[in-house]
Amino acid sequence: MITVKFFTKSGEIEGFEVKGHSGLAERGNDILCAAVSSACYMTVNTLTEVLKLKVDAEVNEDGYMKVILHDATEEAENLLEGFSFHIRELAKDYRKNLKVIYGGAENA
Repeated sequence: MITVKFFTKSGEIEGFEVKGHSGLAERGNDILCAAVSSACYMTVNTLTEVLKLKVDAEVNEDGYMKVILHDATEEAENLLEGFSFHIRELAKDYRKNLKVIYGGAENA
Protein backbone atom coordinates (compact mmCIF):
# COMPACT_ATOMS: atom_id res chain seq x y z
CA MET A 1 0.00 0.00 0.00
CA ILE A 2 1.12 3.55 -0.75
CA THR A 3 0.76 5.93 2.17
CA VAL A 4 0.79 9.69 1.60
CA LYS A 5 1.00 11.82 4.72
CA PHE A 6 0.47 15.56 4.45
CA PHE A 7 2.09 17.69 7.14
CA THR A 8 -0.17 20.57 8.11
CA LYS A 9 0.08 23.61 10.35
CA SER A 10 -2.71 26.11 10.89
CA GLY A 11 -4.71 24.47 8.12
CA GLU A 12 -1.93 24.82 5.53
CA ILE A 13 0.04 21.97 3.98
CA GLU A 14 3.75 22.37 4.72
CA GLY A 15 4.99 19.16 3.18
CA PHE A 16 4.34 15.51 2.55
CA GLU A 17 5.76 12.03 2.87
CA VAL A 18 5.11 9.18 0.46
CA LYS A 19 6.10 5.59 1.07
CA GLY A 20 5.29 2.11 -0.09
CA HIS A 21 4.10 0.44 -3.26
CA SER A 22 0.53 -0.16 -4.33
CA GLY A 23 0.91 -3.83 -5.18
CA LEU A 24 -1.29 -3.55 -8.27
CA ALA A 25 1.42 -4.85 -10.61
CA GLU A 26 5.10 -5.72 -10.81
CA ARG A 27 7.54 -2.93 -10.02
CA GLY A 28 7.96 -0.79 -13.12
CA ASN A 29 4.52 -1.70 -14.48
CA ASP A 30 2.28 -0.33 -11.72
CA ILE A 31 0.06 2.49 -12.97
CA LEU A 32 -0.84 3.73 -9.48
CA CYS A 33 2.79 3.92 -8.36
CA ALA A 34 3.59 5.74 -11.59
CA ALA A 35 0.72 8.20 -11.13
CA VAL A 36 1.67 9.00 -7.53
CA SER A 37 5.37 9.24 -8.38
CA SER A 38 4.74 11.55 -11.31
CA ALA A 39 2.51 13.82 -9.23
CA CYS A 40 5.13 13.95 -6.44
CA TYR A 41 7.99 14.86 -8.76
CA MET A 42 5.89 17.43 -10.63
CA THR A 43 5.00 19.06 -7.31
CA VAL A 44 8.57 19.15 -6.00
CA ASN A 45 10.02 20.32 -9.30
CA THR A 46 7.46 23.11 -9.53
CA LEU A 47 8.24 24.22 -5.97
CA THR A 48 12.01 24.25 -6.51
CA GLU A 49 12.58 24.95 -10.20
CA VAL A 50 9.59 27.13 -11.14
CA LEU A 51 8.74 28.90 -7.89
CA LYS A 52 12.40 28.86 -6.72
CA LEU A 53 11.45 27.93 -3.15
CA LYS A 54 13.63 26.16 -0.62
CA VAL A 55 12.54 22.69 0.41
CA ASP A 56 14.11 19.84 2.32
CA ALA A 57 13.68 16.73 0.22
CA GLU A 58 14.59 13.12 0.86
CA VAL A 59 14.11 10.45 -1.80
CA ASN A 60 15.19 6.83 -2.13
CA GLU A 61 14.74 4.01 -4.63
CA ASP A 62 12.14 2.21 -2.51
CA GLY A 63 9.29 4.59 -3.30
CA TYR A 64 10.02 6.97 -0.42
CA MET A 65 9.85 10.76 -0.69
CA LYS A 66 9.65 13.36 2.06
CA VAL A 67 9.36 17.07 1.27
CA ILE A 68 9.18 19.96 3.73
CA LEU A 69 8.54 23.48 2.42
CA HIS A 70 10.35 26.34 4.15
CA ASP A 71 8.91 29.35 2.33
CA ALA A 72 5.12 29.31 2.23
CA THR A 73 3.78 31.44 -0.59
CA GLU A 74 0.29 31.57 -2.00
CA GLU A 75 1.48 29.79 -5.15
CA ALA A 76 3.13 27.03 -3.08
CA GLU A 77 0.03 26.60 -0.93
CA ASN A 78 -2.15 26.35 -4.04
CA LEU A 79 0.20 23.81 -5.60
CA LEU A 80 0.25 21.65 -2.47
CA GLU A 81 -3.55 21.85 -2.20
CA GLY A 82 -3.82 20.75 -5.83
CA PHE A 83 -1.44 17.86 -5.18
CA SER A 84 -3.47 16.88 -2.11
CA PHE A 85 -6.70 16.97 -4.12
CA HIS A 86 -5.16 14.83 -6.86
CA ILE A 87 -3.94 12.21 -4.37
CA ARG A 88 -7.32 12.12 -2.57
CA GLU A 89 -9.11 11.56 -5.89
CA LEU A 90 -6.75 8.68 -6.75
CA ALA A 91 -7.36 7.22 -3.28
CA LYS A 92 -11.11 7.14 -3.98
CA ASP A 93 -10.49 4.80 -6.92
CA TYR A 94 -7.80 2.73 -5.18
CA ARG A 95 -8.97 2.49 -1.56
CA LYS A 96 -7.11 -0.77 -0.93
CA ASN A 97 -3.86 0.51 -2.42
CA LEU A 98 -3.54 4.19 -1.45
CA LYS A 99 -4.02 5.75 1.97
CA VAL A 100 -4.00 9.49 2.71
CA ILE A 101 -3.23 10.89 6.17
CA TYR A 102 -3.12 14.46 7.46
CA GLY A 103 -1.02 15.33 10.49
CA GLY A 104 0.66 18.22 12.21
CA ALA A 105 3.85 19.72 10.87
CA GLU A 106 5.57 18.77 14.11
CA ASN A 107 5.21 15.15 12.97
CA ALA A 108 7.42 15.87 9.97
